[in-house]
Amino acid sequence: MLLHLSVENYVLIEKLDIDFNKGFSVITGETGAGKSILLGALYLILGKRADNKVLLDKTKKCILEGTFYIKNYNLKNFFTDNDLDYDDTVIIRREINRTGKSRAFINDTPVNLGLLKNFSTRLIDIHSQNKVVTLNNSDFQLDVVDNFANHKPLLDKYKAEYFKLNQLKLKLIELENTEEKLKNDQDYYQFLYDELEKANLQIDEDEHLEQEIKLLNNSEKIKNNLFNASNALSDADDNLLNSLNDVYLLINQISDVFPDIRVIEERFNSNLIELKDIAYEIDKIYEQINFDPERIDIVSQRLDLIYHLENKHKVANVSELLEVEKTLNEKLKSISSFEEDIKNLKKEIEVKTLYLKDLSNKISANRKKVIPDIEKKIVNLLKQLGIPDAEFKVEINQLETFTKDGRDKLRFLFNANKGLKVMEVSEIASGGELSRIMLSIKSLISEKNLLPTVFFDEIDNGVSGKIAVKVGQIMKKMSKNMQVFAITHLPQIASQGDSHYFVYKTVEDDITKSKIKLLDNNNRTKEIAKMLSGEKVTDAAFQNAKDLLNN
Repeated sequence: MLLHLSVENYVLIEKLDIDFNKGFSVITGETGAGKSILLGALYLILGKRADNKVLLDKTKKCILEGTFYIKNYNLKNFFTDNDLDYDDTVIIRREINRTGKSRAFINDTPVNLGLLKNFSTRLIDIHSQNKVVTLNNSDFQLDVVDNFANHKPLLDKYKAEYFKLNQLKLKLIELENTEEKLKNDQDYYQFLYDELEKANLQIDEDEHLEQEIKLLNNSEKIKNNLFNASNALSDADDNLLNSLNDVYLLINQISDVFPDIRVIEERFNSNLIELKDIAYEIDKIYEQINFDPERIDIVSQRLDLIYHLENKHKVANVSELLEVEKTLNEKLKSISSFEEDIKNLKKEIEVKTLYLKDLSNKISANRKKVIPDIEKKIVNLLKQLGIPDAEFKVEINQLETFTKDGRDKLRFLFNANKGLKVMEVSEIASGGELSRIMLSIKSLISEKNLLPTVFFDEIDNGVSGKIAVKVGQIMKKMSKNMQVFAITHLPQIASQGDSHYFVYKTVEDDITKSKIKLLDNNNRTKEIAKMLSGEKVTDAAFQNAKDLLNN
C-alpha cells in the first residue's frame, strides 16, 4: 500500500509531504485545485516519461518519492531477479533535472524506466476516465477472466512452453534457410572438394617439389662441376691426390730418423684419407645426377597444379589447401546432416505443439468454467449501480493459432436496455455505463487481493444520488481487501471514505501553489457541506453532511 508521497518542485507544488492510510481514502477539491497534478506526480513515480515542463522552478530539479508497504504481495522474487535489495517498505524516487532528463531509483538503486514500470504494475492500479477504453482490450479481458480462474501456475507453464515452441520454430526456419542456401552451393562445393581430393596433396609437397625442380633445372651444371672436381682430385695425370700422396711418402721416409715429424705425418695422412673419401663421394653423386627432361615436365606440371589451386582458393601453401579441403568436406557432410536435423526438429515441434494444445485446452476449460459466475456477479453489481436491465456476457471463441495467453479470443458484451441485443461494450455503452462496468470489474478483482492499491480518478462520472451512494459502498467494500483511493466530486462518495484528503490552491509571493491536507472530522463535515450546497454552507447542508458521515 502507498504509505507516503513526497513531491518537490512539480508543476504547482513547491513542497509536499503527505502520509496515507489504509482502507478507503477520498480526495476532493475545487476544479483546477491540483487533483490531477497530484495524480500526475504519482504517474511519474510509477514510471511515466517526463520533461522539464513539469518543473515549477526551472533552476531546480524535481524530486518525487513514493513509499510503499509490500510485505504480503510476494515480490521478493522480483527483487532477487533484478538484483535489488528487498525490504518490506520500498521507496521509489524520480529525479528530473533542468534539461528534462530523469533518473529512477528503487530503494536507492538506480533502475531504468522499463523495470520501474514493470514493478509499479505490481503496486498500484490507477484507473482514470480514459482507462475505460481498456474494457475492449483483449489483454485486459483475459486478465479479468484469468484472475477468476486462479490458474496462474498453469498460465506460466503455458507461456514458458509457448516461448520454447516459438524458439524451435525460429530455429527450424533458420535451419531450412541454411539448408536451402547450402543445397544451392552443394554442387559447387562438391566440385571444389573433388578437385582437391583428386590432386591428392601431401603435406609440404610444394616445398619438396620446388627444391627438386631447382635441382633438375641445374643438373647439367652440377654434373659438369662434379666431373671437373673429380678429375682434379683423382683422375687427371697430375691430379691432387697423387701429388699429395707423393708428399706423404717424402714425410714418411724421414719419420724413422726424425721422430718429431710423426705428428705432422699422422695429420697429413688423416687429411689425405678424408680427401680420398670426398673424391669417392663426388664420383658417387656424379653418377646419380642425370638430366631428365621428362621428370622436369612432371614436376613442373605438378607445381603448376598446386600454384593454380593456391591462387584459386587464395592460400599460400599446400598445408592451407589441405585445410580448405577439410572445410569443404565438413560442409558437404553438414548438408547431408541438415535433412536429419530438420526432420528431428519438426518432430520436436510436433510434440511441443500437442503439449501446448493440451495446456491451452485446460486454460480454456478453466476460463469457460468461471465465465458464468463473472457474468452473474457483474450483472448483479450493475443492477445495484442503477442499470436494472443490464446484460453482460463474456463471449469466448477458440483460435486456430496459439497466442501468448492461449488460444482464446474474448469479447465483453453489454446491453443496458431490455429486449436489445448485446454488443461489444465500446459500441453500445455510454460514458457513465462504461465507468460502472469498470468499477464492477475492479470490485470483483479486488476480492482476489492481487494488488496493494487501486486509484480511481472520477469513477463516479455520470452518476448521482442513490447510485453515487452505491458506488461509494462498492469502493468501501473493495478497501477491505486493498487500499482504495478515489478522486471524487460527489458528497455521497466522499462521505464514505475512511480518510478524506483536500486539495487546494494558495497564492504565495504572487505564485499559485497546490497543496493537500488530511481533514479532521469538523473540516471534513464543512467540505462535504460545500459539495452539497456550494461555497456558502447552509445549516441544512451542514446537517446533511453530518447525516451522510454518520450513515
